Amino acid sequence: MSLTLAIDVGSSSVRTMVFDEQGHAREGIFVQKPYTPETTPDGGAMIDPAQITQLIYECIDETLPQTDEPIERVAMDTLVGNLMGMDADGQPTTPVYIWADTRGGDLIPTLDIDRADYTRRTGCRLHTSYWPVRLLWLHAEHPDECQRTTAWLSFGEYALYRIFGQRRISLSTASWSGLLNRHELAWDVDMLKHLPIEADQLSEISNEPFQGLTGEWAARWPALRDALWYPSVGDGVASNIGGDCSKPGYVALSLGTSGAMRVVVSGTPEQTPDGLFVYRIDSQRSLVGGALSNAGNLYAWLNRVLQTGDEDALQKTVAEIEPDSHGITILPFLAGERAPGWNPNAQSVFMGMTFDTRPEHLVRAALEAVAYRFYQILQRLQPLLPDEVVFIANGAGLVNSPVWMQIMADVLNAPVYASAQAEATIRGTALLAMGADVPPQLGKGCTPDPTRHAIYMRAVERQIALYDKLLR
Repeated sequence: MSLTLAIDVGSSSVRTMVFDEQGHAREGIFVQKPYTPETTPDGGAMIDPAQITQLIYECIDETLPQTDEPIERVAMDTLVGNLMGMDADGQPTTPVYIWADTRGGDLIPTLDIDRADYTRRTGCRLHTSYWPVRLLWLHAEHPDECQRTTAWLSFGEYALYRIFGQRRISLSTASWSGLLNRHELAWDVDMLKHLPIEADQLSEISNEPFQGLTGEWAARWPALRDALWYPSVGDGVASNIGGDCSKPGYVALSLGTSGAMRVVVSGTPEQTPDGLFVYRIDSQRSLVGGALSNAGNLYAWLNRVLQTGDEDALQKTVAEIEPDSHGITILPFLAGERAPGWNPNAQSVFMGMTFDTRPEHLVRAALEAVAYRFYQILQRLQPLLPDEVVFIANGAGLVNSPVWMQIMADVLNAPVYASAQAEATIRGTALLAMGADVPPQLGKGCTPDPTRHAIYMRAVERQIALYDKLLR
């Protein structure tokens, strides 16, 4: 049986599991190590590169003794939109800046480029979650660190560089950087002309694996001495594949710390749909959709600030509230905005509160507000979808909340099924490395209610009107 050790580096923990070629996890093999990104009042969001790589290696350390079967490959996914610098001696020159870091948005107007053509080439937007704006900000705010930097890379690349001494970036991670020409599958020369870096400071773009541990690494992990080690992939790509959404008729609805709606298509669209992204998975496929910076993190923030207490009791109380009966409109931009408006300076707004507003009203309004943002993504994604689609939800924030699942089905006006895969992202990482194509499975579903949908459409219009008045 061919086995894959899969590593998932998300926004709050590093996890490892072992999978066979059918995507089945080896029972009882699971390691998880939590961590917390550093945040700053000015919008910073960072990870210590030494800490995160150490957690990755420790997870491998603790996983290997749990199996005596041969492991043929090691695969990793990471939260994408992350960037760090490295010097000539292979030492970090900066923290890891992640997608949630909103600093540098004021530099976007200084880029004298055709934005529409940039988006057509790269499938990305000029936004703080991508490398071009982050690099401009770093050179403006931290010139000494930039002067010492000889390579710019993601921490997934860095973790493997420390092991193999080579820099290699997968197509999906490169595409998520905002610097890949998705049509040519090469670094975007036109964009690089406007940035204070050179092309040789970026890694070789390739999905080809490394092989052959030596020295201390071979001594540390003899069971992986001859394994294939694949360049880290974007967690969004892995989530689609592992959540059984690898074909156009299956749309992934992911909701964890952040959120996204994504679909896999053949090749790559000539144009990037308005407000959406297009990332390459490999030379044959692309991932099209939109990402939300505010999803499960909004719910968690409300629970913490409002001190709502017992989770089950809160969910039950929220479920009893009629759709949009609270009269509250929320722009849920605690971490800025990505799709569809891509406004890095957007901030959260709560409008419509009265003395009768209770904590459960705010929570219900927040769950609905996130669903309304997903609806706007769906409207833009519709031309790429077949007549009949299946929405498959993954991520604990959504799948473990029946009320949020029902809200999502009612807002989208389509059945929404829970993923049958408890660990979609890490499973997808393993399936991508194996090149496996397994049949989709569906969990429990929610059927939409047309009456509630009509109510929600008026609320969507109200949210859009507030957005246009304050943020456009």
